[in-house]
Amino acid sequence: MDFSVLYIGSGQATWNGAVPLAKTGVKIGVIEESQYGGVCSNKGCNAKIILDKPLQLIDQIKALQGRGLEGVPTVDWEDLMAHKHELIVPQDQHGKDRLDKAGITTIHGHAEFVDAHTVRVGEKTVTADKIVIATGLRPHRLNIPGAENFANSTDFLSLPHMLEHVTILGGGFVAIEFATIASAVGAKVDVITRGNQILKQFPKEYVASVQADLKQSGVRFIPDMNVAKAEKNADGSLTLFGPKEFQLTTDYVLDATGRIPNHDQLNLEAAGVKANAHGIEVNEYLQTNVPNIFAAGDAVDKNIPKLTPTAAFESRYLAAKFMGTNEGPIAYPAISEIVFTSPRIAQVGVHLDEAKAKPEQYEVVSASYDGDWYRQVENEQGAKLALIFDRQTDRLVGAAEMANAAEETINTIVPYVQMALTKEELNDFVYVFPSIAYTLQRRLPLV
Repeated sequence: MDFSVLYIGSGQATWNGAVPLAKTGVKIGVIEESQYGGVCSNKGCNAKIILDKPLQLIDQIKALQGRGLEGVPTVDWEDLMAHKHELIVPQDQHGKDRLDKAGITTIHGHAEFVDAHTVRVGEKTVTADKIVIATGLRPHRLNIPGAENFANSTDFLSLPHMLEHVTILGGGFVAIEFATIASAVGAKVDVITRGNQILKQFPKEYVASVQADLKQSGVRFIPDMNVAKAEKNADGSLTLFGPKEFQLTTDYVLDATGRIPNHDQLNLEAAGVKANAHGIEVNEYLQTNVPNIFAAGDAVDKNIPKLTPTAAFESRYLAAKFMGTNEGPIAYPAISEIVFTSPRIAQVGVHLDEAKAKPEQYEVVSASYDGDWYRQVENEQGAKLALIFDRQTDRLVGAAEMANAAEETINTIVPYVQMALTKEELNDFVYVFPSIAYTLQRRLPLV
């Protein structure tokens, strides 16, 4: 065999496990057809947060007008995009260097299975004892006339000039985060959804508040609309058509209707690997129906959120399994998630809406930060926190927050949920003062 373990894809689901595995002397190969480091590093979350950060700062400055600050800066999209390129362009090489320094063999090109132990890349074939499929997801494309004129998330994150009128199809993470960015930069923004709810995995109360803020800033939401076709006009604009005499002309259409797994491009049939529209089917060991082939990250069909940290966790699990230090099934910890709107919404553990629907099982302790002096240092208004306790054990099982620094609060809470601390135990910490963590503790129910 050419390799002990061969990874297809080089993103978070690969390198977090491949690098430590290679350092033990295991012969590792990694096939990558695009950019080393995967989508998140090169054309996803890293690029998004670079574009978002100045907008978050501007929101804070707006809140402090007349409270020590005068004047609000404007965003120079071209300069901001240049800054994004400055930080993101090197990531591809950094990703390859990381693998090279660990002694991993990198192969650039498109991979297809020949059999369960053999993969073809161009004219070359390589063999491996074990193979890990970590090919992630790609943007979904609507199958309607004129859809070839729509942009996807990768296009938006490299948009050289912000358009005057941006229309976004979809109501998930990408759609609402990019609507937030485009609106803050000054574009007229329309969000068109097939249903009547956005950000379905987050608390309805918090989502409604964020949506109201976006409407206040000028974003229009058009629900229950299935766009049927698009036509490109002589001036370069696009006109969308739908039922009920719907017609909308816009400068730019972003198709943010979801992401789909890339396994359909791997010739899985040759290896006999089972997959479906949601991803590759695996057992509790991330093992496919073919014993020597595994899958990790967004390529997997799973109920666990398909997030960068989840992919990294799965990669580390497989490395431990291959090294023989973890023979058990994968045991997922408390998983947190966030949407980078303004304000942010973050959550961990049991979801707030689920807890509210089961009052006999969960106690929800809600708090507002409007009266908290530390939050008022930045004049933050409307921030909310919800802590979810199991009524039988009195242990913390979940939390959700809508606030400018929601990620910091939820990251503080993640180990609390993982350790299933009781209300009494949650008060047995001494934090830096003042800080987000100390402010959080003041919101905890005292015993």
